[in-house]
Amino acid sequence: MTFVEQATVLPPESLTEAFGRLVALRRHGGKEASRAAVPSAAENSELDNKIRSALLPRAAELNAVDAGLHSGARAAISTTARAILKRGKLTPEQYQVLVEPFVDRGVEIPPHPSQDAGN
Repeated sequence: MTFVEQATVLPPESLTEAFGRLVALRRHGGKEASRAAVPSAAENSELDNKIRSALLPRAAELNAVDAGLHSGARAAISTTARAILKRGKLTPEQYQVLVEPFVDRGVEIPPHPSQDAGN
């Protein structure tokens, strides 16, 4: 199961926490890291379609827990998915700041390539 498949089925509370953490980390390098993890238009479109199609049936459920959570969950999942996709272009620190919102949420996060090289 891919990150997107795992993340889009998380409980609303976990998605609220992940989005909140993503917002908090923007001031701590997240904004710059996100700019470095830019996929191609085709890759971005494919990711966006997967995320939207998985979360759209949950929109009412998510927004009932927290107004705007559907949109926030899409943003958080998309940001982390782009980081995973483009992790080879990111420093270990940039990668960590972008995946951190999902690290303790039971979602599998692939290691940064620098961690693979050390094993």
